[in-house]
Amino acid sequence: MTQPHVKSDDLLITRETVDVSNCDREPIHIPGYIQPHGVLFVLQEPALKIVQVSENTKERLGRPPKNFLNKPLSSLLSKADIHAVRQCLAGDFEYVNPLQLTLSTPHGPITAHSIVHRVSDMVILEVEFGQDAPAKDDITYFDFYRQVKAPIAALQNAATLDELCTQLVTSVRHITGFDRVMIYRFDPSGSGEVIAEACHTDLEPFLGLHYPASDIPKQARHLYTLNHLRLVPDATYDPVALVPTLNPITKAPLDLSWSVLRSISPIHTEYLHNMGVRASMSISLVRDQQLWGLIACHHREPKLLPYFLRTVCEFIGQMAAFELTSKADHQDQAYQIKLNTLKTSFFESISKQTDVLKALTESPTNLLNLVGATGVVIALQDECVVLGKTPSNDHLKTLIDHLTPRLQEEGVVQTICLAQEYPEAESYSDVGSGLLAMMVSNAQKFYILWFRPEVNQTVTWGGNPNKPAIDQENGEVRLSPRKSFSAWQETVHQTALPWKFSEYEAALELRSAIIHVALRHAAEVSKLNLELERSNIELDSFAYVASHDLKEPLRGIHNYSSFLMEDYAEVLDAEGVSKLQTLTRLTSRMEDLIDSLLHYARLGRAELAWQPIDLNLLVQEVVELFKITSGNALEVAIHPLPTIQGDRTQLNELLTNLVSNAIKYNDNPVTKIEIGCLEPAIAQRTRRERPKIDFQEAAHVIYVRDNGIGIEALHLDDVFRIFKRLHTREAYGGGTGAGLTIAQKIVERHGGKIWVESAKGHGSTFYFTVRQNSV
Repeated sequence: MTQPHVKSDDLLITRETVDVSNCDREPIHIPGYIQPHGVLFVLQEPALKIVQVSENTKERLGRPPKNFLNKPLSSLLSKADIHAVRQCLAGDFEYVNPLQLTLSTPHGPITAHSIVHRVSDMVILEVEFGQDAPAKDDITYFDFYRQVKAPIAALQNAATLDELCTQLVTSVRHITGFDRVMIYRFDPSGSGEVIAEACHTDLEPFLGLHYPASDIPKQARHLYTLNHLRLVPDATYDPVALVPTLNPITKAPLDLSWSVLRSISPIHTEYLHNMGVRASMSISLVRDQQLWGLIACHHREPKLLPYFLRTVCEFIGQMAAFELTSKADHQDQAYQIKLNTLKTSFFESISKQTDVLKALTESPTNLLNLVGATGVVIALQDECVVLGKTPSNDHLKTLIDHLTPRLQEEGVVQTICLAQEYPEAESYSDVGSGLLAMMVSNAQKFYILWFRPEVNQTVTWGGNPNKPAIDQENGEVRLSPRKSFSAWQETVHQTALPWKFSEYEAALELRSAIIHVALRHAAEVSKLNLELERSNIELDSFAYVASHDLKEPLRGIHNYSSFLMEDYAEVLDAEGVSKLQTLTRLTSRMEDLIDSLLHYARLGRAELAWQPIDLNLLVQEVVELFKITSGNALEVAIHPLPTIQGDRTQLNELLTNLVSNAIKYNDNPVTKIEIGCLEPAIAQRTRRERPKIDFQEAAHVIYVRDNGIGIEALHLDDVFRIFKRLHTREAYGGGTGAGLTIAQKIVERHGGKIWVESAKGHGSTFYFTVRQNSV
């Protein structure tokens, strides 16, 4: 017998690229073939016209495929049966699968079980032959009840998960008569273990054996979640092709994911042959919408199980899946209670904090115990906070870089054998074989990584799990299923204990709690910012109006003081003149202060005239003005500066203030000033060293450095306060003390930050940032 192989470019592999994962690329849902114990019709609505049919109609129905194509279904079925098909498609409870249909053939009518379902815009009608089951009308609710009553009661009475699984395999074997019935449980990696078995006494037991993920590849596991029961009555069958090969409506292979007659993979056929199995049936155990395991049934002879009994087994499997959840949770109940208690207190403490990082690290054991980890890393921006046993900082950086694309796409990444997918992890398997990584915020590069150490263990496989590669005559290579299923032991290294589903859920709940706190904090900050913006606008308006309106009476006081000194100089004595002179001097100073305040207020109200500005030219213009008055006593070094977007007038004033201060507060014979832009690497280091400044990563950092008198450390925060002078009123040329406040306002209006580094007697360096794209 020759099994046809589906040809696909994805399956053309070479000796160099052969790998067990190649099985995952076989398109088993579109094989183009069915099993021969039935006939398949593809129908187009609304007329139910036959557009595709299996090639075996001549043998089964006495007419070749061409006699059915493009004909209405009424050429095969009676009006009553056509009505039954339509009602089944409409979801009428009186007409459900299997339908008992009578097919017209040259040799007389044939009655058979039929299954009808939709795939996209197509209707698939499958007719099964060779069943000795009673007609549907003869099967009552009580027949079904008698079949399922005892098994369901046994499942419900089972005290533990192990007991439930044992009852399940015993019941299914009793109902079906298969030689062997097993429960096969999947682990997170896709491999699995036989955890329960009921079999004929002369068969070698498979209980406790493990099987690799490639034995049931991922696309097969996906089909098991769609179609919960799969039957192969005779694995030695010759597959039957569909005519035509491509569906004439979709121009593509027919999707047989939900078909009961779908032909199985040639690799799986060979696999069953190597196990000595002629007939098999699989019932899916789906828990929380995930494939938890399978009830796998094997028989040494061909066996076509009636549809009625298949339905009974599928129902029992679904009930068992419900019980699995409660039994598994009960088995893990103590741990669940402990975890729930931890989550309640931990999440409550987080919700009360505004600093999430502080909340996470306040009690390190809480963050570790939340998922049963021995080490955890909180990565925020480019910094890492490490708790417990983790890889080194250098290893963490490269690991996070490796994980970032997957975390951005999937949100959560988990593995119990990190070295398998990331070989560099071999060097720290003693602390980081197991990994549960979670993205909290992509924008902030906020990730949490939990680690577990390796646990060396001996695993007993059902035969060598490595599939041998076989060279074909045409030069291709294909994977051959294992021929031996005898127990084969392997010591597994670099593998951690698996992450529990409850731990995975706890990690997701933690992320939700963090996001909730962050959103609440953001809302509070946004509200405060709106209030602050409103207050600033009102303050600017008040400062503008007040300073503008104060100038008139102040000018009157100044003028009347001058008039008194001129007109009554002979009447006033020396003390009176002195007091009037003091009054005049004070009004002049007050007018200067009001002018500074008015200018500061105008800065906040004026619209910025954005334009490209070459800072090299602007700085040169500013420096030239000071050189005219300072001559050789001023030396200025200008390093290359960027071109930015900004308001030329305001940036000119900013630089003028900074250069003016560098000259004013200097008692050296020669004033030396250096103006430049930090290199990106230095700017990045500066940003990390000054987290309180919080300037943008992409910002240019401009500096103005001098050799002046410097500023004491305790006054560094005071220099930007309006009207704050660190010296006597007349020292160093006097002034109102508003220059640096105005400089700060200009920088902030351009979206930047300004700060100073200085030491008394060693000069000062003023830094300010400007965005690369400020518009």
